[in-house]
Order: sequence, then C-alpha cells, then structure tokens
Amino acid sequence: MGNHTTTAVPAPGVFLKDELEERGWSQRDLAYVLGCPEQAVNMIISGKRGISPEMAKALGKAFDVPAEFFVNLQTAHDLSKASDPDPGVECRAMLQRHFPIREMIKRGWLEDTDSEMLSVQVARFFKVEKLDQVPHLRYAAKKTHYDETPPVQLAWLFRVRQVAESITVPAYSERKLREAVEQLRRLIAAPEETRQVARLLGECGVRFVIVESLPSAKIDGVCLWLDKQSPVIGMSMSRDRIDNFWFVLRHEIEHVLQKHGQKTECLDVELSEDGAANANEPDDERIANTAAADFCVPTAPMNDFIARVRPFFSEQRVVLFAQRMNVHPGLVVGQIQRRTNNHAFLKRYQVKVRQFVVPAATVDGFGQVAPVNL
Repeated sequence: MGNHTTTAVPAPGVFLKDELEERGWSQRDLAYVLGCPEQAVNMIISGKRGISPEMAKALGKAFDVPAEFFVNLQTAHDLSKASDPDPGVECRAMLQRHFPIREMIKRGWLEDTDSEMLSVQVARFFKVEKLDQVPHLRYAAKKTHYDETPPVQLAWLFRVRQVAESITVPAYSERKLREAVEQLRRLIAAPEETRQVARLLGECGVRFVIVESLPSAKIDGVCLWLDKQSPVIGMSMSRDRIDNFWFVLRHEIEHVLQKHGQKTECLDVELSEDGAANANEPDDERIANTAAADFCVPTAPMNDFIARVRPFFSEQRVVLFAQRMNVHPGLVVGQIQRRTNNHAFLKRYQVKVRQFVVPAATVDGFGQVAPVNL
C-alpha cells in the first residue's frame, strides 16, 4: 500500500452510532426501522462494511436526510483510506496536456521512463536546464517566440534541429548552393532523380533532414541555422507528391539563400504551391514562394498557358507543355488543380517521390529513428 496524505475520515458507522445514542435507539431498533437483519447494521457501525447506494437511500428515509449525505460520508472515508497515486501521474498529465509526449515516446524521441527522468528528457529535448523553462510549460519565466508556435509544431522543429546537429557537412557555400539550384532544376522531370537532393545539398554545406510530421502538425518544411554558417532544411514530406516536394524544397532553399531564419526559424505550414500573393504574407515568405513557383514551372509561360487553354485542359496539351518546360507533368497538373480548384484533374500525374528521397537522406520517421542522443 502507498502512503496516505489525506486526513483520515471516520467511517460512516461512527456517525450512525452517535445518531442512535442521540435518539435513544439500539442497533436492533434501527434494523427494525430499516427492515434488515441486525447483523447488517452492526457491520456498518463497526466499520466492517460500507454503505451501499441502496442502504444510503434507506438510511436517508430513516433519519430524514438526503441519501447523498450518507453517500458522501462513505466516499470521503474511502478516499481517505485510498493509497496516494503514482506521483508521475500529475507530471505525465501536465506534459501530455501541452505536448504529444506519448507520440514522441512512440517515435523514439523520448524514452518511456519514470516521471523524474521523463522531465529531464523533455528539458533536454527543448534545450533548457529545467522543465519550467520549456516553452508552453513556463509559469513565471520570460516568454520567447516559441510560445507562439503550437506545441506539436515546436516538438517537430526541435527534432529537426537535433537530427541536423548529428550531420557532418562541408562549410556552407552560397555560390555552390546557387549552382546546385541549377542542377536540381535539370532533375525535375524525373521522379527518381529526387534521390540526388540530399547529396547535392550536403555538398553545399546544407544539412537536409526529413522528419515525419506529428499528427495534426500540418508542417511542410523549415529553414533554420545551427549558427550563422550552418543552414538546415527540414521537410516533413507529409504530402507525398512530386509537385509539393519540389515546391517546398525550393521554397526552403530560397530562405537559405536569402539568409532567412537566422534569428527565428522559418517554419512553413500548409504552403500554397502556386506562388499567389497574400496581403498578410511576410516578405520572406513572399520571396520564397515566388522563387519556388518559378522554379517548378516558370511563371510567365504557365500564366500564358492557362490563359490560352482554359477551360479545355486536355491531357495531351498538359504533357506537351510540361515537355516544353522540361518538367514532370505532375508539376503542371498541380498548378492547374489549384487555379481551377479541381483537385481530381489528371491526379495520376502527381506521382509519389518519398520512396526515392528517403533512402538517400537523413530521416526520422517513416519507420526509421535517427540516432540522436539527448
């Protein structure tokens, strides 16, 4: 049995005994009133038996009080006798209330251990000394920009950073990255060529990490810097389509080229892949969106094609236009789908590329756990 911290509450029988003395009744008298054996009354008064809901109703009628009075007496007594719960219950509940702790354990980001060690792990995961310094768990500590990032997205972001720290690459070169963009553009017509992305980025000094998204996170990618010379591109690949992959990748590359995300990570959620301007969009996102859209399908020819062909987007015209642009038809199809709001149009061309990207990249998720130590 565990320790008891609740003040002991007398058994309901103590109240019954006092009440009988007050009324001048014997136990046999009460048994007669209740219409039950005298032994049943004796066992309640001696504390050997609790008060059942049925007995509570009967006693309520006998003493002219609500039945809940006796129910509450019994409940208070039972609670005072109950063992204290595992102290970890409160801690685990607090952590799970704010972060997807169970999912993080399932994914191998944290070990399933006692609450004290779990608290230490969570603090290390978020790179703070104490649990009460973790974003969203703070009480009186100063807030940071992380407090405005939903917890499930924040957990994903920190996992990307952890995995990236385990990768060794040459010194970052902006010149090489710009040259790599041209190389990548020549690969865009063949889905299987996506396997070269991790290598090309690594040769430029860019750490490329794929971390499977957490449920409901809706993250596409992130650009962050371990320091001012160490850029990281993280992707979730939650939308496994060739057009989404190339758009998100080029979007994050532009963030790196523009040195976005050095102070605050550029966390991209549900990116719009047509490069359409949004009045509320920050300048860095507008710049990255424009570069990504033009990379996937050059904007001017795409606009011209839409204007000439709409509403008769035949498969033959789409394929011929894609060949002329030296892109996979899936990229053109994606543009048409979004501009016409017809997401079923030639959907078979939006082929999956995760199968090619993952084997050649540093990956956490999709059945793999990156070797990261807390």
